[in-house]
Amino acid sequence: MLRVLHTADWHLGHTLHGHSRVHEHASFLAWLTEVIVAGKVDALIIAGDIFDGANPPTSALTMYYEFIAELKRISPAIDVLVIGGNHDSASRLDAPEALLAALGVHVVGGLVRRSGADAKAVDVERLVVSLKDAKGEVRAQVAALPFMRQADLPATALECEASDPLVEGVREAYAQVLQTARSRQEAGQALIATGHCYMVGSQISEMSERRVLGGNQHALPVEIFPDDIDYVALGHLHKAQRVGWRECVRYSGSPIPLSMSEENYRHQVVLVDFKDGQLDDWKALAIPRTTELVRIEAASPAEALSAIEELDDALDREDLERPYLEIKVGLKEPVSDLREQVEKALEGKRPRLVKTSITYSGDRRNLSDSHAGERLADLIPRDVLLRRYSRDYEGEPPTELLEAFAELVDEVGQAES
Repeated sequence: MLRVLHTADWHLGHTLHGHSRVHEHASFLAWLTEVIVAGKVDALIIAGDIFDGANPPTSALTMYYEFIAELKRISPAIDVLVIGGNHDSASRLDAPEALLAALGVHVVGGLVRRSGADAKAVDVERLVVSLKDAKGEVRAQVAALPFMRQADLPATALECEASDPLVEGVREAYAQVLQTARSRQEAGQALIATGHCYMVGSQISEMSERRVLGGNQHALPVEIFPDDIDYVALGHLHKAQRVGWRECVRYSGSPIPLSMSEENYRHQVVLVDFKDGQLDDWKALAIPRTTELVRIEAASPAEALSAIEELDDALDREDLERPYLEIKVGLKEPVSDLREQVEKALEGKRPRLVKTSITYSGDRRNLSDSHAGERLADLIPRDVLLRRYSRDYEGEPPTELLEAFAELVDEVGQAES
């Protein structure tokens, strides 16, 4: 039997509207280590986006290497497979590859070309990784493909007349690596694949993810993974989900919410068991959320301030697990000091404000659409103000605003003359 733990999208070094996530990541990694030890996990797969950017802060690099060192100290026999994601620097991940390989950590930051006469071909041998059980017996062969950019794809596929050469390029890359993996596969060994990509029909978090491989039109079909693959460990999407009808093709999701829009995500890792060379069972393990997300949606400033009043008081201002707070306020008229009112109301409250956004009661139509055929140069400044006000708010502008605007226009006119 082989037990594999699938995780992805750690985004070490991430900040949420300027707030560090170090405490949350440290809590997750401590929990992950406990799960691996208690669950007698044989192999850990990290399916890309280990870091939040190509140049992660030193604290993120330290956290990554300290985790690996501690895990190998506690579970020396565990296999660790790390693939690069679209947020990662492939060269940065691959730099310590030889050193980590000596510890049983397999790193595939990016595709590497062969040296010599066949320099254009991908080094396929490097992309096939064997995973062992507790007795040291090889129980799976992994086609360990990282995030692939257009330049990584086979030129033969990109030059073909297929409806989508990019998708065909990815398909051919997987076919080449899987062919080598199958050639190494023996009786009682499972076939696993990894990927960091955007799949057709997947649910994306618009606030913290983007479609990769050239945009929306290049999402990968699930058929890109043949039926003989026992499990596909995917990364990139932060919401844990299967792909299409294939229970064995899964995104593990991110371990912590990476935007306020992920408030209701069930963050998890996936524990996968293989028996006699086949997928035997899998289950999701919910990750404890260290820091909660709180969102207030109010129809008016008064309603928002009333909701803030109901929030818990702060018992310890140094509390590292204070909830993140986003406030959305509806406005029927301008409020110049809204942010100041919100911040004052939050004094002494436990949640920390990370984002304030406004929803407007106007029709929100583009001015050029609502007044087609007119040129801005033909309008007087007051007309522009009135039309913009009606776009955002209800009713007529207050007298004070019109008077202040008129004074401003006069001052500008005098300065120009």
